[in-house]
Amino acid sequence: MKKTILLSTMFLGSLMFAQKQAPVLGGDRDVHGCIGSAGYTYSQLKNSCIQTFNQKIKLKEVNTDKSYTSMTAVIFTKDMKKAEVFIPDGAAKSIILNKGGKEKIWKSGSHIKDSYVLTPYKKSYQIKKNDEVIYQ
Repeated sequence: MKKTILLSTMFLGSLMFAQKQAPVLGGDRDVHGCIGSAGYTYSQLKNSCIQTFNQKIKLKEVNTDKSYTSMTAVIFTKDMKKAEVFIPDGAAKSIILNKGGKEKIWKSGSHIKDSYVLTPYKKSYQIKKNDEVIYQ
């Protein structure tokens, strides 16, 4: 009888341990509360979680040597003075670009290693990294 109780206790204990180790759906929230597995990432300009693939302005990667092509999204402030671009392979999740003067050119600041520029291109935009077009 004692062996049966001991084995039952060990079995129930192992089940409870397995339940604690199971991943929780939506349990991958980042520091901003965005759920990455649901496609959400934090937008600095909107100050909220967004799905980049649902944004109006999406640009495709050009001249890639990978077996796949990535996309990026662009978000503007209402006054169009700032743009946020979501570069998938960058160290940061997004980069804020600032518009200088009356021209329709948005540039990254000197606080980041690489230089990014967003300019109008045909009926959309293109992004250059260190003077090379990477998205359009």
